[in-house]
Amino acid sequence: MGLTLDLSHFEQILRTPSWLLMGFVLQFTITPFLGWVLVTLFDLPPFFSLGLILVASCPGEMASNVIVYLSNSNLALLVSMTAFSTVSAIIMTPLLISSLFGSEIDVDAMGLFLSTLKVILIPVITGVLLNRFFLKKTVKVRQIAPALAVILITLIVASIIGQGKEIILSSGLSLLFSIMILHLLGFVLGYFISKVILKNESVARTISVEVGMQNSELGVVLAKENFVNPAIAIPFAISSLVHSLYGSIFVVLFNNK
Repeated sequence: MGLTLDLSHFEQILRTPSWLLMGFVLQFTITPFLGWVLVTLFDLPPFFSLGLILVASCPGEMASNVIVYLSNSNLALLVSMTAFSTVSAIIMTPLLISSLFGSEIDVDAMGLFLSTLKVILIPVITGVLLNRFFLKKTVKVRQIAPALAVILITLIVASIIGQGKEIILSSGLSLLFSIMILHLLGFVLGYFISKVILKNESVARTISVEVGMQNSELGVVLAKENFVNPAIAIPFAISSLVHSLYGSIFVVLFNNK
């Protein structure tokens, strides 16, 4: 992702901080509220309810960078929003879980911060520098980078699904439907609300992906480290598959539009 960026992308974002703020507000209002509504509507068991609300309260998904890149949306904005929401999750995720489910969750603030540096900021900054000083060589790498990224994301999703397959198969359709609705409405509402307010197609697409895709990998770690019941992590396994499929569909829809 960093190889596709240059400093002009980030200069544009600094001139339009309202875009970043819009993504942050929608990220931590739409999906958490939808999660609470769906838990009540589908009357899910307590461990699935907590898992679903935890899904809804997580920051943006790292894989959303690939979706935005493939849909020709604003990649620099998405990278900034994902980094900002991930760091903000140190406070926002425990606060939302406490408010919506009535229980506290401990988050390793320094660990989350270091993960953000390793997964987002350091690779992107490295890519930008390579793109600036070794442009001819990075052009060749760009030809295979998108396909490689899709393959790696597929392996991550397959790993999460494989670990929880027994509980997934026995959990029934209610959990699946609730997660499908959660991510679908996240994509749709994120797009239309930001489009109406900001009146910018590329930004609306980007915010739609940011709101519609939650960081399932981060959620699995939080669930496993903070709760005894392994079933709490199952919603993340399903979520990782659902939002990846939705993301692929939205790539096609956005490109056709």
